[in-house]
Amino acid sequence: QVQLVESGGDLVQPGGSLRLSCAASGSIYTINNMGWYRQAPGKQRELVASITRGGSTNYAASVKDRFTISRDNAKNTVYLQMNSLKPEDTAVYYCNAEIRIKVLSTLKDYWGQGTQVTVSS
Repeated sequence: QVQLVESGGDLVQPGGSLRLSCAASGSIYTINNMGWYRQAPGKQRELVASITRGGSTNYAASVKDRFTISRDNAKNTVYLQMNSLKPEDTAVYYCNAEIRIKVLSTLKDYWGQGTQVTVSS
């Protein structure tokens, strides 16, 4: 079984910073793309940032220049550094990873359980 475990969510004041982490564990052959999504109350889940195995990144326009996604392939971990946080960044943040569990198996999407980020004074 594969598990994604997120950590780092918290309550922070506007303008503050947080660093989210997501570690994948279990039966893993390789991990392709990894990403962070978020879902605010009453809204659809949206892509925040993604990163390929080779390190190419993609960001939502609303977080570009404030958030940075990175990964450590040796640790099967992806990070999201969030700076200059705004109240509109408040949401549950979910980690996503495309994982192949065996050499000839297909890629499958896995999700973490979510971590709450609240930006408020």
